[in-house]
Amino acid sequence: MTVKLFATAAVLAGLSAMTAQAGQIERACLSSDRPGVTRGLCGCIQHAADITLTRGDQSRAAGFFRDPHQAQVVRQSDRRRDAEFWRRYKLFGETAAAYCS
Repeated sequence: MTVKLFATAAVLAGLSAMTAQAGQIERACLSSDRPGVTRGLCGCIQHAADITLTRGDQSRAAGFFRDPHQAQVVRQSDRRRDAEFWRRYKLFGETAAAYCS
């Protein structure tokens, strides 16, 4: 009984810590002026980002919420690093669309 109680408390503490700290994508999503933005939707998008993007990628992608034109610049770039990022970013978008719509 004590072990179950301890395990449950540990899981709840972990969930509380996760919800208390919004990720970069979630914060950028919540601060955007797009219609239909909710905490639940932005949290779901953050989860998709956690699955598919590194922290550095998330930081870069969060900037697209502020300046969407930068996404186009990266997409059209001839740099290998940008092309690799764009492949991961597309996977993130597909994942978010599948999970969050």
